[in-house]
This record gives sequence, structure tokens and C-alpha cells, in this order.
Amino acid sequence: MVAPLLAAKAYAAAQDIAGAGLAGAAGPARGPDFSQLVNQAISQAVSDSRTAEAQMTAQAQGKAGLVDVVTAIASAQTSLDTMISVRDSMIASYQQIMNMAI
Repeated sequence: MVAPLLAAKAYAAAQDIAGAGLAGAAGPARGPDFSQLVNQAISQAVSDSRTAEAQMTAQAQGKAGLVDVVTAIASAQTSLDTMISVRDSMIASYQQIMNMAI
């Protein structure tokens, strides 16, 4: 399941990239590379996982509330699910390209 906020941000970024390409048809669009987008998504997933771990540790020490822990874990799970979906889509795309007749 994709978090609504993450999906909205991705949609807005795609719209900005597409709009820049249409508005600046005379020159190349200056959007982020695909590799940069993937690296940002991976970094976000790692960051969310570390935040969840820190919240769990703080809760075990009695310094954090259960709601904060559950929210952090849900965020980390959403980030991981998103990365798995992106990976699966990339693999499926690669397989379709490899199956094309030349």
C-alpha cells in the first residue's frame, strides 16, 4: 500500500517534470535523473526504518508513547512497500524490454 502523501508527492514531481518539458520545449528539461529519484526513495526508506527503530528503543525505555511507535513503524512499512513495488515494476519493465523482438 502506498502512503497517500508519498503518492501525492510523486504525482506532483511527475507533473512538474512533465510541465517543465512542455514549457521549455526549446531546451532539455532540468528534472532529477531517474537514478536520483531512486536514491532519494531508498534514502527515505532507510531513514524511516531508523526512525522506527529509535522510536521502539525509546518506547522500551519509557521515553516515547505507543502512538509514536506505531506511526513510525507504519511509515517505515509504507516506505518499504513502496520500494518493493518500484523494484517489481522495474523488473517487469526490464523483462518486457528483453522479450521485445528486434
